[in-house]
Amino acid sequence: MNKKKRRLAVVLATVTGSAVLVLSGCSGKSEQTEKTLRVGVITYSQDDPFINGLTDELKVQLKAMENKQRRIIVSTKSGNDDQQEQNEKVEEMIDAGCDVLCINLVDRTAPSRIVRMARNEDIPVIFFNREPVREDLMQWEKLYYVGCDAEQSGIMQGEIAAEYINSHPEVDKNQDGKIQYVLLEGEAGHQDAISRTEYSVKTLMKNDVVLEKLSYQLADWNRGQAENRMNRLISQYGKEIELVISNNDEMALGAVEAYRTVGYAREDWPVIFGIDGLEDALKAVKAGEMQGSILNDRVDQAKEMAKMAVKLFEGEDFDQENLKEGRYYFSEYQKVDSSNIDEYLSAEEAIAHSEM
Repeated sequence: MNKKKRRLAVVLATVTGSAVLVLSGCSGKSEQTEKTLRVGVITYSQDDPFINGLTDELKVQLKAMENKQRRIIVSTKSGNDDQQEQNEKVEEMIDAGCDVLCINLVDRTAPSRIVRMARNEDIPVIFFNREPVREDLMQWEKLYYVGCDAEQSGIMQGEIAAEYINSHPEVDKNQDGKIQYVLLEGEAGHQDAISRTEYSVKTLMKNDVVLEKLSYQLADWNRGQAENRMNRLISQYGKEIELVISNNDEMALGAVEAYRTVGYAREDWPVIFGIDGLEDALKAVKAGEMQGSILNDRVDQAKEMAKMAVKLFEGEDFDQENLKEGRYYFSEYQKVDSSNIDEYLSAEEAIAHSEM
């Protein structure tokens, strides 16, 4: 049943009173009109603080775009780290009458079923945070991507880490002329994890930091897993670890928690760098427990997704010249360290308050 027929069925059931209509996902109250925009948001997991913050901000931005002529209903679901389950949630959203889908893929290489379902019903899809393979995104003109350039985040992380190390010779605790480091990697095969890992290390070396790798550890973007990995590494290497590079803030905070627990004096901690600019990480930078992060601007991304969703629904042309290849919107990362932490921490607290 296509979108128009589904909505006709909704109207008939409501008017006749002969049936009770129960829909999950994008359904709303019976007074919905043609000017009601229904946005379905399906994330890869419900346990990722950055994705949850981005989703909350998207709701705020869409709410701000309501007016007397346009109501906006946002429904959210999680794929629970299972692509098949996410596909089923997308199907539920489509059946419930969504006008636009915003999808954070579980598996960036497997959007085919989602694309097919959306295309059959002529429902635009905005993928976010986890970038589909280019060939998949280009197979239909109503597919878009909003996110950041992971390579840029790795380069920036390497730059702020190199700047700190080069200006703080005490980081090299054993004075051997090399920085012994461990790297906490987000997820095997994940595009962002690969790029962040590669470019952070390359940039450090390019900036005259001699590195000695002690260990790479996969921690699935998760604070608890990272803490467990770091506990084992601390047991193995003790105070030899001089630098922790983390693909995201959650894992960096796991490293922070491991060092809090082990009870080392602060001067015996390694320097720790993350990516995302989460509020907890900014507080850790302020406290000197982390030395820096790279802000992944969820407000900018949420604003772009909201604007896209409304314009696609209204049938308006939006400025695709600002989109790479007419499909991609990349938000700029921003460096955060002790020199500007107060500015970013204040901004983050204001954002968090607005999302409450």
